[in-house]
Amino acid sequence: MICSLKTRSAKKGYEKFESAGHSFGLSYMSERVPESLLAALEDVMAWFDGLRIPSMVIGGVASSMLGRARMTQDIDALVLLPDDEWESALTTAGHHGIVPRIEDPLGFARRSRMLLLTHVTSKIDIDISLGGLTFEREAVDRSQVHQVKGLRLRLPSVEDLLIMKAFAHRPKDMEDIQGLLDANPHADLSAARRWIREFATAMTMPELLDDFEKIVARRKR
Repeated sequence: MICSLKTRSAKKGYEKFESAGHSFGLSYMSERVPESLLAALEDVMAWFDGLRIPSMVIGGVASSMLGRARMTQDIDALVLLPDDEWESALTTAGHHGIVPRIEDPLGFARRSRMLLLTHVTSKIDIDISLGGLTFEREAVDRSQVHQVKGLRLRLPSVEDLLIMKAFAHRPKDMEDIQGLLDANPHADLSAARRWIREFATAMTMPELLDDFEKIVARRKR
């Protein structure tokens, strides 16, 4: 995720996304989302809300709610949490059935700004991005609450999710960008381009913006 430019590939090997479905967004999540995923999301939100952690759900769940639906086997979230509170937050997560899935999770978090967890009951993996960049703070501020089966989920704006997907830059993320654009034809692409351009320049990866523009151009045609 964007939260760590130095460790962009830290999550590789832990991702378990699976494509499915051709419907859009919230109706899919409400009608076909597995109960196990809902249970895990409920415990994640209870954890965040209990500690009043500024946060939002991102990744496949957000893409399915805001764009084209697809199955996802894990949960991604972005949180804003001071470094000296990571350990206590991790302890509190255990009260909600959320535990580390690797040895020395805090050591890994210090290197990558990622907490790799799992939901004990559902066996669903939970990847927590420990944010700190200006973009991440602004994105959390812009996030909005959505309802799915009575569960309140805070999700990023469409524009901010486009930026995250352009940065992640995997084939699955490119498909998610297309789905987000199809479902949100009036998204503010100028705002998305500004941040994608900044990250492309910072990482010396012009393809981040180039490939985003190719998807936009294909959609226009």
